[in-house]
Amino acid sequence: MLDHPLEVAQLPTPALLLDRPTMDRNIQTMTAHLTSHNKGFRPHAKTHKCPAIARQQMAAGAVGICTAKVSEAAVMLQAGVSSVLVTSPISSRAKAKVVNAIAVQNAELLLTVDSLMGRDALNAEIDPDRRIGVVLDLDVSMGRTGLRDDDLFVQLLDWASDDPRFYFAGIQHYAGHIMHIPEHAKRKEKSLRSWESLASKFEILRQRGQSPQIVTGGGTGTFDIDVAIDQLTDIQVGSYIFMDEEYRQVCGADSDRFQGFDLALTVACTAISQPQQTTITVDGGYKAFASDSVYPVCDARPDLKFRFAGDEHGVLIFGDQATNPGDNELGAVALGDVLEFAVPHCDPTVNLHDQYWVREDDGLVHSFWPISARGCSW
Repeated sequence: MLDHPLEVAQLPTPALLLDRPTMDRNIQTMTAHLTSHNKGFRPHAKTHKCPAIARQQMAAGAVGICTAKVSEAAVMLQAGVSSVLVTSPISSRAKAKVVNAIAVQNAELLLTVDSLMGRDALNAEIDPDRRIGVVLDLDVSMGRTGLRDDDLFVQLLDWASDDPRFYFAGIQHYAGHIMHIPEHAKRKEKSLRSWESLASKFEILRQRGQSPQIVTGGGTGTFDIDVAIDQLTDIQVGSYIFMDEEYRQVCGADSDRFQGFDLALTVACTAISQPQQTTITVDGGYKAFASDSVYPVCDARPDLKFRFAGDEHGVLIFGDQATNPGDNELGAVALGDVLEFAVPHCDPTVNLHDQYWVREDDGLVHSFWPISARGCSW
C-alpha cells in the first residue's frame, strides 16, 4: 500500500496502470460464463506475471494456472500457487533439472511433453520421489509446438503411464493462430474444426480405456466457442483480465468489437514536447508498449493517433481538421497532461514494467503490485 493515494497524474510516467474493479469484473464474467457451460478455466499467468493476480484467479475458481516457461512456474509455485501447468514443452536436461528443483510436494506441477527428447531429458533429471503430471501437447495446424504422429503419441502415453515419477494427466491443444481472426464466424469454424482434427488421439485413448483428467486449450479469442467441445475440461484464457487493442479489434458474435470484457490495463504517459503545432510528444515509446501490429489507443481522445517515435517517445497526431490542439472540440492537449493508452498487446507490455499501479473505485491509486515474473523468459 502507498502511504497516501495518488492521482494518475502524480505517477512517474510511463506507468502501467491497472484498474482493479474492472479486472475484478472481467474475472467474475469469465468465471460465470465457463461455469454455466460446466467448463473450468486455467488462466495463463504469462499475461500478468503477478502472483497476486494468480492467487485471485484461483480464489475465483480457476482449476490451476498456466505459465509459458519454467522460470514463471518457479515464481508462481514459490508464491504459493497450488497448481501450475507449463504450456511450453521441456526438451533439455538443464530445464528438466530446474523442474526437479521446483517440483515441491505441496503443489501440483504439470508439464507439457511432445517429443522423445523431452521424455529422455525428464527421465535423466527427475528424482524418484517426485510426482509430476504429464500433459501431451497436440498440434494439428499451428506448427509451433505439439505432436501429430499417432505412434509418438502412444510412446509418450505409455511412458507417462508406466514411470512412477510421472502420471498421464491429459492433453493440451492450443491453436493460437485462430485467436485473433477478426470474423467471429470464421474464428468459430476454424477452432471447432481444429478440435475435430484430434479425433484419432481421442480414439486411441478410448481404445486403451484411458479417460484424460485434463483436456485443456483454447484462449480468450475462443472462450465463447470452445465450450461446445465435449471433451474440453478447461480453457487457457489469459488476456481477458486486461484486454488490449489487438483483442478489442476482434469481432464478437454480434458486434464488430470484442464482447464481454472491459479495458483494465493502460499505460499512462505525459505530454513532454511539441516541436510542431499538429502533433505532441509523450514519454512512452517501445520501452513502454509492446506492439505486434496495432498502435496504442487513447479512449478518452479518439481524435488522437499514436505513432511510435523510438524507444522512449510516442507522437500524438491531431485530427485532420486540427491546425493546433485547441481546434478540437475535445480541447487542447497541453504539455504536462497525462493520458492513458490501451496497450497494443498486453502480455509483452507487462513484461516491460516492474509493477502495476493499482487504481481503486475512487479513481485513485492506492497500491502497487510487483510483476514478480518479469523477465522470466527461460
